[in-house]
Amino acid sequence: MQKRRLGTSDLELTPIGIGAWAMGGSGWAFSWGPQDDRDSIAAIRTALEAGVNWIDTAAVYGYGHAEEVVARALEGVSPRPYVFTKCGRNWNERGEIVKTLRREDVRKECENSLRRLRVETIDLYQIHWPEPEEQIEEGWETLVRLKEEGKVRWIGVSNFQVSHMERAARIAPITSNQPPYSIIQPEAEREILPYCQAHSIGVIVYAPMKSGLLTGAMTRERVARLHPEDWRRRSPYFQEPMLTRALRLVELLRAIGARHGRSPGEVAIAWTLRHPAVTGAIVGMRSAAQASGILGALEFRLSPEEIEEIAAFMSRSEEATA
Repeated sequence: MQKRRLGTSDLELTPIGIGAWAMGGSGWAFSWGPQDDRDSIAAIRTALEAGVNWIDTAAVYGYGHAEEVVARALEGVSPRPYVFTKCGRNWNERGEIVKTLRREDVRKECENSLRRLRVETIDLYQIHWPEPEEQIEEGWETLVRLKEEGKVRWIGVSNFQVSHMERAARIAPITSNQPPYSIIQPEAEREILPYCQAHSIGVIVYAPMKSGLLTGAMTRERVARLHPEDWRRRSPYFQEPMLTRALRLVELLRAIGARHGRSPGEVAIAWTLRHPAVTGAIVGMRSAAQASGILGALEFRLSPEEIEEIAAFMSRSEEATA
């Protein structure tokens, strides 16, 4: 399996990594609804057994719970995968998310993540969002200090625009950025991916299947039945007119995948991996079955003709909704 180096780091990543967002479970602002920890652990181990060598999580996922689940899943696992997590999103006693990049808060978050993950060093520590904007420099300087102290190996950012990356880069090099990127949300291609490629910044994209919408398993009926806590109920991509457009796209992805024995989701992931700036894609998985359904994306790649086929469909779709 071909691996790609993340930016200027020594991290050699498999094309896809395990995304732990939904593993945070219920009871927090951006929950995907209830989640059985046993299913999460089974998903992680299924992916690792197939050769996936990295996991991406965040402190705020389930208010620390996702990190604890990752630690449990990695008990006794050898070789251990790289573990990435994020800071900048705290929470208070009322369960409200607090945006902070203050030095003392980032340090506290790092110590808590180390404890929950049961590791001595975090392989990649990332600022989750560039918020509050006035604290970007303070937060990034703190990550630099944490790297110097050996608490984290490499430091990156997530959801940063070019202007944010330029501010951070004046202080210290950026290992990686983590933007959303999918066939139906390709905006990162305009500025973010070219900037990262030009400055040797690795890119690990998230939501390549647009939060399950492009898996082939999502239907209007399933969308209507999403758990009341599921944040996707509030997403415009899961509402009209975007929902119909996405479901039509899935039929094309299904047809392309059928030629190779691959699922629509694997085709959607392969589309993101076609871009030379992309190091790897974070793929959410909530069960062993879901993990097995996307593991073909480790090696499946689209042909130039299939990439053009998708581009032509998207162009026609945009014209029809203009």
